[in-house]
Amino acid sequence: MTTFVDRVELHIVAGNGGHGCASVHREKFKPLGGPDGGDGGRGGNVVLVVDPDVTTLLEYHHRPHRKATNGKPGAGGNRTGAEGHDLVLPVPDGTVVLDAKGEVLADLVGVGTTFVAGQGGRGGLGNAALASPRRKAPGFALLGEPGEERDIVLELKTVADVALVGYPSAGKSSLISVLSAAKPKIADYPFTTLVPNLGVVTAGTTVYTIADVPGLIPGASQGKGLGLEFLRHVERCSVLVHVLDCATLESDRDPLTDLDVIEAELAQYGGLDNRPRLIVLNKTDIPEGQDLAEIVRPDLEARGLRVFEVSAVSRKGLKDLSYALAALVAEARAAKPRETATRVVIRPKAVDDAGFTVTVEEEGLFRVRGDKPERWVRQTDFTNDEAVGYLADRLNRLGVEEELIKAGAREGDGVAIGSDENSVVFDFEPAVTGGAEMLGRRGEDHRMTTLRPAAGRRRDREAQRRDTAQREFEEFSPFD
Repeated sequence: MTTFVDRVELHIVAGNGGHGCASVHREKFKPLGGPDGGDGGRGGNVVLVVDPDVTTLLEYHHRPHRKATNGKPGAGGNRTGAEGHDLVLPVPDGTVVLDAKGEVLADLVGVGTTFVAGQGGRGGLGNAALASPRRKAPGFALLGEPGEERDIVLELKTVADVALVGYPSAGKSSLISVLSAAKPKIADYPFTTLVPNLGVVTAGTTVYTIADVPGLIPGASQGKGLGLEFLRHVERCSVLVHVLDCATLESDRDPLTDLDVIEAELAQYGGLDNRPRLIVLNKTDIPEGQDLAEIVRPDLEARGLRVFEVSAVSRKGLKDLSYALAALVAEARAAKPRETATRVVIRPKAVDDAGFTVTVEEEGLFRVRGDKPERWVRQTDFTNDEAVGYLADRLNRLGVEEELIKAGAREGDGVAIGSDENSVVFDFEPAVTGGAEMLGRRGEDHRMTTLRPAAGRRRDREAQRRDTAQREFEEFSPFD
């Protein structure tokens, strides 16, 4: 049974926004109460939060589909629908969020940091919010916007100060078990360590974390062995420690060759050239191991590397190693404080972005893409002619119609708004500018255009009586 997972693919769906309400206020002695439809509630977001109690992505490996709740629809009496509840997903410290194409969306470092991975849909406006001096009593409301639906990838990069790297069975797990209170699985066969082990070490006043990365072999950066899956855990470490086996039973291996092979794999993986290195010659409690350590030590020091001869069994040299690592960690922390806030990749829009694009496709189809036009289409109730007219007015004000004419669109041509998979196709009907006010604005509710306040109606009736009296006086005047 899998107990550690550091990479998962997650399918998330944010909550849909609630529909707006089309309602007219009804009350005794108030026959013209006006629109009072409330707005729909916002859909719930899908939020990732760094939780110190979570150390693996195992939960999402078993349940990769997650969905937030929807917003409630609005109601009459200007009552707004309830908002959907946000879905909070706890993730380990050091989780990187990527989209389906592999581009980084956020790098979550620090307990409590958050990232909204899926945005909940907006609630639709009720007819009370859509009322205006020209449209006094709209007979429609906007639909709630669907929540964001996407596939994301979560990758865990261990947040540790020191990383132990080396061949399988070099003694890394034994070393971390005696340096810290960690209890990793230890055995004398390759690839005993299948997951990164993390331990906490105290050396004087410095407390640091140390990670035991699963063994690397030639070709690890190309996917051989377990290296490719776990090399990412080395990225965040400030110090690299090469654990070299001085008592290996393989005749074709020696500490210098092992070091060159591991360094070549780290170089191919990339991004680790500036990390300070320490060399640990392990298993020197064995006479043959001690002899080999004395032979290779001058060559390692000639390369400018700091060398420690240790033994996890007899605990030889562990105190000096622990304090040396503490000094390097303190130096790295002073030079570059550890990141404690979420790093989110922002891709701003261009300054001259009109908010939409018009492209000509095969067979004379004109396609309109853009956040606003696509959102407006999703919020339109196409069973209501008044709502369709309101959509046409919004698109016209945005400049879509003008751009379609520039692109060569003529009356009757097909116009698609949205992506290929989810679009709405219209027949292009340009607006008539001359006499448009006389014909009335598209989407206007003509039921309420002649209504006026009570004081204005009284003035109209008085003026009508005066006109009638004047005509009667002129018709029957004896002075004619």
